[in-house]
Amino acid sequence: MNMKSAQERLLKALANALVVFGWLAAMPCSAATTLTLAHIYTPEHPSAKASQRFAEMLKENSRGRIQVKLYAEGALGNQTAIIQSLKNGSLDLSMLSQGSVSQIAPEFNVLGLPYLFPSHAAVWRLLNGSIGQQLVQKLAAKGVVVLDFWDVEVRHFSNSVHPIIKPADLAGLKIRNPPDVMAADIVSALGCRPMEIMFSDLYKALQAGVVDGQDNTLINFQTSRLYDVQKFISLTGHRYSVYSFLMNKSSWDKLSAADRDIVMEAAHEASRYQRELSRNAETEAYRDLVARGVRINKVDVRPFVAATAPVYDKWYASPIGDFVRVVVQAARERQ
Repeated sequence: MNMKSAQERLLKALANALVVFGWLAAMPCSAATTLTLAHIYTPEHPSAKASQRFAEMLKENSRGRIQVKLYAEGALGNQTAIIQSLKNGSLDLSMLSQGSVSQIAPEFNVLGLPYLFPSHAAVWRLLNGSIGQQLVQKLAAKGVVVLDFWDVEVRHFSNSVHPIIKPADLAGLKIRNPPDVMAADIVSALGCRPMEIMFSDLYKALQAGVVDGQDNTLINFQTSRLYDVQKFISLTGHRYSVYSFLMNKSSWDKLSAADRDIVMEAAHEASRYQRELSRNAETEAYRDLVARGVRINKVDVRPFVAATAPVYDKWYASPIGDFVRVVVQAARERQ
């Protein structure tokens, strides 16, 4: 090999390297992104497990570029604080009940009307249709993107005084309700004394006798160990809780189109996982609570339906009355 030939090959290799380097430099490069996600649930709760699945899927599908920092068990505050953080952009993601979401989009209140839906399937039919899209648009106008609706869970009354078999058994009881005006209306219609208490303070309030009882899902009852301070549950099934998986719109808008697809795909996978977990967890919670000595009573819901009927009249007369009528009509058409 002569010196001239070696020099020519070296120059050619350098030229090729410069071409490749220039091509790589010209490629669009998405910077690493860390999203914050906060919720109030214990690690055993289906929503906590699903949020973890979302974080794992997002990291995997983005090859590590998009990661999620999780704040669980109310580390960033209760749902009222979380929805405000989500709206003002200091938080990127969360899953919240309709009661919390209704603080910025009052139309979500209607989903909690007493005995509105006969089944989980009826809720999904409504959410997957035009009404669900209207709710999505209401939140978008407030700067919040709905990535998906998570599983709906039915709520029942519990207390530490006596079994609740008929509405009269609730009369005079102090019943905790979350920051949810619909929940307070239902409690009042049943003759109870509603007391607003954050979920994070509920166990201590029940333990100290500040309130006699509360309404919740069996899953929340079990995972929060409320069985330590409540011995009677009645399967009143008086309302559904619909959870929305939400993202701050500014955070969403900062993502590239490709990264939005990745986030949405992970959100849908987490939703499927959460729904599956919830179905199984409800049955397991029932069995576990019975085994722990909690008295779970089945009731004839017809008297409870009649007792809570005035709640509808109140909401028909509210500023969102027209929307309430549309939702009620749609829900009843599908029964």
